[in-house]
Amino acid sequence: MRKYGPIPANDSAFEEHTGRAAKRAGVTPISFPHPRFAEVLACLTGESLVSVILTGTAGDGKTHLCSKIWEHLQGEAAVWASNNPYINLTLPSGTTLHVIRDLSAWVPPQGAEWELDARNLLEQFSDGLFSAQTSDYFLIAANDGQLIETWRRLPDSPAVSKARALFEQLLVEDQEEQPGVALRFFNLSRGSSAQLFDCAVDAFLNHPGWKLCFEGENGESVAFGPKSPIRRNYELLQTPLLQQRLRDLLELCDYNDLHIPIREILALLVNAVLGHSGNTCKDHLMVPADVPRIIAEGSVAKASIYNNLIGGNLRESRRESIGVFNYLDRFRLGHETTNRIDSILIFGEADEALQSYYDQYLGSDTFYGADASYRKAQSDYVESADEDLSNSRFLEMLVVQRRALFFKIPTKEATDLHLWDLTVFRFAGEYLERVVRTVHPNLKGRVDRHIVSRLVRGLNRVIVGMLINDDRKLCLGTSLQSTGAKVSRIYEDSISVVPSKGERVEIVWQGNKPALQVTLSEQISEVFPLNLVRYEFLSRVAEGALPSSFSKECYEDVLSFKSRLLTALKKRRKAEAVEGDEFILSFQRLRLDENGNPEHRTIQLNLPATP
Repeated sequence: MRKYGPIPANDSAFEEHTGRAAKRAGVTPISFPHPRFAEVLACLTGESLVSVILTGTAGDGKTHLCSKIWEHLQGEAAVWASNNPYINLTLPSGTTLHVIRDLSAWVPPQGAEWELDARNLLEQFSDGLFSAQTSDYFLIAANDGQLIETWRRLPDSPAVSKARALFEQLLVEDQEEQPGVALRFFNLSRGSSAQLFDCAVDAFLNHPGWKLCFEGENGESVAFGPKSPIRRNYELLQTPLLQQRLRDLLELCDYNDLHIPIREILALLVNAVLGHSGNTCKDHLMVPADVPRIIAEGSVAKASIYNNLIGGNLRESRRESIGVFNYLDRFRLGHETTNRIDSILIFGEADEALQSYYDQYLGSDTFYGADASYRKAQSDYVESADEDLSNSRFLEMLVVQRRALFFKIPTKEATDLHLWDLTVFRFAGEYLERVVRTVHPNLKGRVDRHIVSRLVRGLNRVIVGMLINDDRKLCLGTSLQSTGAKVSRIYEDSISVVPSKGERVEIVWQGNKPALQVTLSEQISEVFPLNLVRYEFLSRVAEGALPSSFSKECYEDVLSFKSRLLTALKKRRKAEAVEGDEFILSFQRLRLDENGNPEHRTIQLNLPATP
């Protein structure tokens, strides 16, 4: 298991590396069907055969998926076990399947000459894509940047140029196929990290090797017995609440355009069970021989799964270098808190109003709750003088306990204890439950009107640059200088949030995430994709946060959306133009009343008609 973890040895041939390690240990590797396995297999075994390209980032499971296809098509195991990046077999249809399982190992190094066989094979593939008759099909695994670069380096020909343009278009436009081209293009980086987690955690927890550890004589040993942190972490990882909270975080990464490949999800699971923040374990990952010493020295709490899930056991530089921990760290889980949460953690044992929470979340947890070291540090912190409040040891413990609460607080108490205030994304829970899981195509629900209104209020404050309280209309304003001015006092128009005369503002599903759709007429509309950061930004601004201080990128995104809305407004005016309007020029100056509602005063100029 440790070979799948966040260890410094970053072997590029990960599939072969872990496979050899499993073989030496006499156990089976972690394995599960890739969510896209059936689709890829159908391309090579169905009635209409097509070639397949598997692309994506490193660790997306391209090589593993190739191995399962090879195995299903009854390719020889000895051939797959060879180091040759190119292998082939005869399909049931009598045609030939060419497998390039690692494109980077097949092409020559940068600056070197092409080998004739390698060049001819890729040119044959390029020709076959646009040929009506072919008996050769390909399965190619390549990182996305590497794929385009390879076809740029090939000697130019009509078929090579056409293939390169096709790959670029499929990547940029996120398409899987084009009519008339015998190719399916699977970008595995576009897959759901949450869905991959579901597959990976099931395969990880149900690996037969765990039974050998926890049953029989091994289960009575110190390393795997009742007091073992390895065993405790494994048991906690099986709890539905912890799995759901972790899945929520990964799903939010998906909707924040942060993809987590299979390799890093496995590293996360291994780190969750084996992680230890002390200096007694190599690479901060436990092995059975470490457990007796950890128990003897009283550092079991440093193996807390709640801390390991965020990579808290790893050095900062190591944590930042691994995508999944880098992304999870952006939630700032444990560094954000509320007065009530900290009161429970610091004073809960002595406060009757909070004692039940303290006992439930800390007192009853004999592994990672209020142990002797926590109580000692807590007492020192409470009794210290004001100038000594920077008790770093206890403050570090507080971070870990806040993380633990995020995974412990049951759903029924999540609202009361403001669960998502433990992260920097206070509206993340609402975004998941009441937006994503409402308008998703499988559910086709409608988002509550007050959520839409709050987002509109946030948009109004950014677009106009004033503290507008109106959330019933989307107000469009400009400046005499530019549409990107911080304050826009020239009123252009407003769009009704509630459907009225063809106008409406609503949250719809677009592509792979929700979006705010502003409809100006039945023929004219604009959409603003709502990833997690944008949703949080607009919600915070609606509550009074300064737009430019929260997120400069989101602020500029909204101003860009404002420009598109103003362009759409011009389109509508042109379609609705009335004869004689071209001789009337009017300005409407925007101001706010005492309640923050927009008012506008019209200044009209009558221009003489041109003879």
